[in-house]
Amino acid sequence: MSVLRLTTATLAKDFRLEWRSKDALNSMLFFALLVVVIFSFSFDPNAEESRRIAGGLVWVAFLFSSVVALNQTWAREVRNQVLDAYRISPAPSNALFLAKVIGNFLFVALIELLTTPLFIAFYKLRAVGPAWQLFPVAALGTWALVVNGTFFAAVSIRTRSREIMLPLLLFPISIPAIIAMVSATTAILTAEYSARFWIVLLLTYDVIFTVACLLLFETVLNAE
Repeated sequence: MSVLRLTTATLAKDFRLEWRSKDALNSMLFFALLVVVIFSFSFDPNAEESRRIAGGLVWVAFLFSSVVALNQTWAREVRNQVLDAYRISPAPSNALFLAKVIGNFLFVALIELLTTPLFIAFYKLRAVGPAWQLFPVAALGTWALVVNGTFFAAVSIRTRSREIMLPLLLFPISIPAIIAMVSATTAILTAEYSARFWIVLLLTYDVIFTVACLLLFETVLNAE
């Protein structure tokens, strides 16, 4: 069976399970909404100040809410011995990893679509710079979070404190991407400088870490 067919089959299975339980989506949505409400009460900025701080607030909300889902990425597989079955099968490990990454990307993107209008309403945001650049920034930034998050969730799944271990591994290595996300978003909202450099940096980061995670995942999957 090809990598594409295995990836599609695994992704469809994950979607069916999530549609039945909605564990990850409900947890992510609740956490993201909680962050939006808390920040709205904590800050009372004017329009200019809102544009300056919104990039950081938005990505902090998305980062922490995505960790909630990433912690559950491999939990079902461990409970049902899916990983053990996958290890002894001839199926390529990259298909499993890609399915998990794409699934997490779509889940996080859905939460972003649901919560971004709330940020806009609470902080009265509008883009002074080219608004279309927000789409590649959102896509590249979300991919940066989920590709590393999915990989490190697999690394930490067999540890006793995987809920703590995942942020400890993910946050430091995501610092360059987070800086690029926040800087690009702020540049677009304020038009004080160009976001192109940060978008290129995000794209480079995504390519490097996607390739690295694909190359190393088989070792992680077969680790005891």
